[in-house]
Amino acid sequence: MAVKRVAVIGAGAAGLCAVRHLKARPDLFEPVCFELNSRVGGTWIYNDKTGLDEHGIPIQSSMYKNLRTNLPKEVMAFPQFPFKKSLPSFIRHEDVLAYLESYAEHYDLYKHIKFNHMVQNVTPEKKTTPPVVSKNTEDGWKVTYCDVRKQDVSYTEEFAAIFVCNGHYAVPLSPVIDGQDKFRGRVIHSHNYRHSEDFTGQRVVCLGAAASGQDIAIDVAHSAYMVYLSHNKAPLQTFLPQNVEQHSGIQRLTEKSVIFNSGEEREVDVLLLCTGYHFHFPFLSGECQVDTTDERITPLYKHLIHIDFPTMAFVGILKTICPFPLFEMQVKFFVATLDSTFKLPSKEKMLEDTEIDFKMRQEQGLPRRYAHTMGTRQWSYNDELADLANIERIPKVVQNLYDGVHVMRVKDIANYKKINYELIDSETYKELGAET
Repeated sequence: MAVKRVAVIGAGAAGLCAVRHLKARPDLFEPVCFELNSRVGGTWIYNDKTGLDEHGIPIQSSMYKNLRTNLPKEVMAFPQFPFKKSLPSFIRHEDVLAYLESYAEHYDLYKHIKFNHMVQNVTPEKKTTPPVVSKNTEDGWKVTYCDVRKQDVSYTEEFAAIFVCNGHYAVPLSPVIDGQDKFRGRVIHSHNYRHSEDFTGQRVVCLGAAASGQDIAIDVAHSAYMVYLSHNKAPLQTFLPQNVEQHSGIQRLTEKSVIFNSGEEREVDVLLLCTGYHFHFPFLSGECQVDTTDERITPLYKHLIHIDFPTMAFVGILKTICPFPLFEMQVKFFVATLDSTFKLPSKEKMLEDTEIDFKMRQEQGLPRRYAHTMGTRQWSYNDELADLANIERIPKVVQNLYDGVHVMRVKDIANYKKINYELIDSETYKELGAET
């Protein structure tokens, strides 16, 4: 079998994982990774600035200064590559970035990465018929790219397959709120939140109470006078700081206040939108036939492989997951299809499988935008990919600790990150006590 050139878009955690497992098979694959930044790490690269970078490109990262992981490092790590034991379980963003850099060094990935390079266009050269896998560049992809420092000069290369690993924390999803045009306060999306000190003495309403919304509300409360955590979920049954109040969703804004769905009104200075992000693939040509309506990417088999073009995979689009181990499962699964270890079903079977998954979510009352949200579904999903591709499953201890931490978080969102953990074996872990 001829060596296949495989493009990897993005050198964050998912992209690095893809390069690692491709380069491990030099007889079959030659990976080429395109990265906008001058270093690896993707969203974990903290940037104090917001808006555009020095090259006129939107800053990708959504990291804020005080961010610590909401999962312990013991479950976050890639298999066979643990974090340093000297670190606490809940680590700072700088520690995750250092981990990804050491991962790239350990597996000698840097020589496969084109830094400061932006993919401008991806076009299929010829539509393949599932489950046939491309065997040469005549039946693959054209990738056009440029150096971000010389954007007027473009280059085009051919590849047999594509890993799309550009993340989904760069383009804010901002709802339209009645009265927002009249509101005299500041409106900011969490993508541009950096320092709690910027809100010292202010009254802040945080809209959205997913994991990041909860964490940001706790963080900003260190400096704000009052924080109103607004969401449409059932009230969080957890300890909250004295200056944090829960409220229902926002009905409308006035010049100086917010009126919640409950009818209650509070004067506020800042509306902080913790409302998520859009999937964004500006480099995919129309011929790629990728639809992202209402944050559901179609047509994808197993939330991963393009059904019409099965030599393209989207790694890391799933939400509410234990990310790095799941990335590894997705990467290995896609590689197994490329090297013919696993033969993809027919196009009809893949479409049927996808619709079954989507209809199940609809029957559970979930809106379309939850099409790629996993939560407890992630464990059976990981196991299914592993079993289909005949690869090792993620150890059960990862799920057990993930679930255990979730219980602690629900009880005490303000303090659960103070607890440290240790993995004992493939199924069990223990608490090491709390930080003082």
